[in-house]
Amino acid sequence: MPKVQINGIDLFYDIKGTGEPLLLIAGFLCDHAYWSLIMPSLVSQYQVIRLDNRGMGRSSAPKNPYSLKQMASDVAALLDHIGINQVHLAGHSMGSQIAQELVLAHPEKVKSLMLLSSLAKGDALFNSIIETWGELSSNVDLKLYEKVVLPWIFTDAFYSIPDMIEGLIEFAIRYPFPPATHSLYHHSQAILSSDTRDHLQQIHCPTLVLVGKQDILTPLKFSQQLAQGIPNAELVVIERGGHGFLIESPDAVVSAMLNFLGKLKPAYSNFGFEI
Repeated sequence: MPKVQINGIDLFYDIKGTGEPLLLIAGFLCDHAYWSLIMPSLVSQYQVIRLDNRGMGRSSAPKNPYSLKQMASDVAALLDHIGINQVHLAGHSMGSQIAQELVLAHPEKVKSLMLLSSLAKGDALFNSIIETWGELSSNVDLKLYEKVVLPWIFTDAFYSIPDMIEGLIEFAIRYPFPPATHSLYHHSQAILSSDTRDHLQQIHCPTLVLVGKQDILTPLKFSQQLAQGIPNAELVVIERGGHGFLIESPDAVVSAMLNFLGKLKPAYSNFGFEI
């Protein structure tokens, strides 16, 4: 699995499958592995590109502050490096904010856009949560940090599954590429500093806005604002699942993504020949 030197850092990326390129950007506290549960369905039809954002996973974690525009620039430089001119683009949470910055800065690189559990700008409650998560990272161990964060990510139904949350926390503790505490702080500040509300009308590629009905971190109103601001955007609400619906409801999420992408493929024609 390769790394490339981009914008002063080593950026980790992974490519699997064949077909039209589909690039996935993970969110806060997550690296490329967050997409794992839906990867088999995606790679059967697309060339799927994943990366670790600066500060996460196997990418460099510089001490200086980050911005979402900077991380979007990392993605653009990665596409230039691997020689891919245009992609279908999907981002989850912070990753969807990075995706917005990428399509605004480089519209020619984005064939379609999928914004999962997304927002243009957080409200007071969201900002307070993200600010706390950034400050908390250097004051508690990873186990307690996960126990604080996860109730905002998963639903009560998911919590009721025996040993599920305990297993996720244990996985996070044992994961060989944990996030640096300063990276979580820098990511939180980057999220708080981002605001695309006045630029949504500049996004003209086909866009899917996808949200879990029970998302309490980036609730439905955030996705409605995106869908109303982006010309001809499609809003789809997943009935079961909250912010972490990529883990809680992966089948419903990938079905919505593939349905959206399928509608973009040119219609088949037999050109009048009998088959």
